[in-house]
Amino acid sequence: MVQSVAVIGAGLSGLSCIKTCLEEGLQPTCFESSCDIGGVWRYKEEFEPDRANIYQTVVINSSKEMMAYSDFPPPAELPNNMHHSEVLGYLRLYAEHFKLLPHIHFKSLRVSPTEHLFPISSQTSEL
Repeated sequence: MVQSVAVIGAGLSGLSCIKTCLEEGLQPTCFESSCDIGGVWRYKEEFEPDRANIYQTVVINSSKEMMAYSDFPPPAELPNNMHHSEVLGYLRLYAEHFKLLPHIHFKSLRVSPTEHLFPISSQTSEL
């Protein structure tokens, strides 16, 4: 029987967690509270309460090689200190390459345990 795994968030760590679960033969379901992947690397023009945001001019403070996934190097044409939009683009490439998007439920609002179960509320349905 395949074990199900809940992954909270589709940012840098959540995406790698989904991929690792798939490699180990597990069935991951990722619950992302926003409408897109990227976590803090997805810049938003509008302020959203209770959600971290980055400055429009943010670039990574380490080299692209140091922040990259070990099994998926960033495209050579990207600068060494990538702008946040380039980091987000890299995360999109990663998610598409490893077919992670079908495992993500967007706009998931709350996870709360109830007697060994974890019902999850979303803006679209109860999961």
